[in-house]
Amino acid sequence: MSRIRTLIMGAAGRDFHNFNTFFRDNEKYEVVAFTATQIPNIDGRKYPAELAGKLYPDGIKIYPESELPELIKQFDVDEVVFAYSDVPYDYVMHKSALVNSLGADFRLMGTKETQVKSSKPVVAICAVRTGCGKSQTTRRVAAILQEMGLKVAAIRHPMPYGDLVKQRVQRFATYADLDKHECTIEEREEYEPHLDNGVIVYAGVDYEAILREAEKEVDVVLWDGGNNDFPFYKPDLMITVADPLRPGHESAYYPGEVNVRIADVVVINKVDTANPEDVIKVRENIHSINPNAIIVEGASPIYVDDPESIRGKRVLVVEDGPTLTHGGMKIGAGWVAARRFGAAEIVDPRPFAVGEILATYKKYPDTGKILPAMGYGEQQIRDLEKTIEAADVDMIIIGTPIDLTRVMKINRPSQRVRYELEEIGKPDLKDILSKKFSK
Repeated sequence: MSRIRTLIMGAAGRDFHNFNTFFRDNEKYEVVAFTATQIPNIDGRKYPAELAGKLYPDGIKIYPESELPELIKQFDVDEVVFAYSDVPYDYVMHKSALVNSLGADFRLMGTKETQVKSSKPVVAICAVRTGCGKSQTTRRVAAILQEMGLKVAAIRHPMPYGDLVKQRVQRFATYADLDKHECTIEEREEYEPHLDNGVIVYAGVDYEAILREAEKEVDVVLWDGGNNDFPFYKPDLMITVADPLRPGHESAYYPGEVNVRIADVVVINKVDTANPEDVIKVRENIHSINPNAIIVEGASPIYVDDPESIRGKRVLVVEDGPTLTHGGMKIGAGWVAARRFGAAEIVDPRPFAVGEILATYKKYPDTGKILPAMGYGEQQIRDLEKTIEAADVDMIIIGTPIDLTRVMKINRPSQRVRYELEEIGKPDLKDILSKKFSK
């Protein structure tokens, strides 16, 4: 019987995981190509033979998603697997219509075929959208479990933008490990806060191999999700973070609604900055989708070292890149801090943008008067540095989860904004985790 000719649409994360767990040694299927989007500079590469297995001695080429129609015809594709996240439903179905019109099946893979079972308890933290606050929720969960005397490791959703073979299994325990693995800004934003709190981080490409390494040294595994993807591991406790600044998205984005439906706990974050009516709307939507979920309300209060220094200043606000781009957020913690602490003006960075930062604004024209800290590669980091240097401002407000001065020169006064999750009311995460893991 001929093999099912399959193309996987992805963004260097879920696509590789689906391949590893279901397709790699599956003789019923032949994966003829990957396509890539969302993340720059990942198309034009190969999923390497060293990771692809015995059925793919030459590896599998990665093409731009824009070439999808031609690829379906060229490779006589039978089935297209959609395998990336944080997209509205109409986007997914437009892709389905395109694929079906060219004769191929369109497939969304679920948890049964792709989740890996751990020998240790797994707490998964995922979200409705990028930028909901899952990172600070993961840090809060880690801190509670550490207080209970449990050793934890955070396994982060993949961000493999370099050499995939070298990145197969990565372990981060110190800042030196970040340099060793040549981490991008996006990776550092997720890893550094965990390291600051004494939590080991694992990441990479082959997530079953990663899990087996982590299991050797921890009591509990934390799945630290990316975008709004659902977990790569079968969770013993599933926590989903929702955002009342984007009410209705909990039932309008893929696969964020999946995370709501499988959640044991839903954290409605940012209730301190959201409209109360929007908080109620999100709560009602969650209850209608998953009436059994425990709902916890939380805030993400912001802190700066010297708030008075911001007053009266013309400032440039730098925020987490993916939250502004495919996350679609118009504001972030840096913007809130600038307004709250009396900045005279938030200066539009677009007139100063150069190189790949300028290209980012062209690709995401609705980003607005905030500078996305794009840093998927060395050139983007240097262009970000040049954009900041060129800006005619008094101060830089850094709303990214890391201190940008560690990876670039900022020759201007700056204030870094920090934020952590604080639950409001009962039950809180400590109550829930204590009940689950007190044994």
